Amino acid sequence: MTKSTIAILLYILGLIFGALVLDVWSAETGPKAFIGIAWTAILLVALLYADKYEKK
Repeated sequence: MTKSTIAILLYILGLIFGALVLDVWSAETGPKAFIGIAWTAILLVALLYADKYEKK
């Protein structure tokens, strides 16, 4: 399994955790919405580094 696949699987698990446990996607908007944005930013950075080091 490649590093990018692992990063994507962790991202999906994090989204499921955020939706079910933290209720990030509730009707209320607030600081909890930034958790999803931050989680997506972490995924993009992880994919960037995984791709960078995979090509070497």
